[in-house]
Amino acid sequence: MLVTNLDPEILSLGQLYRDRADAENAFDELKNQWGWGGFTTHDLHRCQLSARAVALIYWSLFVRLANPEARREAITSRPWLMSSVGRRTEHAGQTTITLTGLHAHFGKARER
Repeated sequence: MLVTNLDPEILSLGQLYRDRADAENAFDELKNQWGWGGFTTHDLHRCQLSARAVALIYWSLFVRLANPEARREAITSRPWLMSSVGRRTEHAGQTTITLTGLHAHFGKARER
């Protein structure tokens, strides 16, 4: 059951639900998917927080570059995307980043 006082049509609620889930996924990945330890200070908790935040930001940017039209779950897309190579090209004032997947199922990561 869904109860809301929003004015939008019922069809637009699906997108709002997906956006909320995407926001929660960032925290899920931060808590459960990244296990990096300290690397710059003797304060382990501060190092973990910094490393996880930086990794999450860069990974989010990388995943959006791979396929800007779709959102990805970390568990399913990470193996495909971690084996890809990026190439940056510049032409006519535009910079383009092209990802070439080395994983056997990289095409599936781009389709979904």
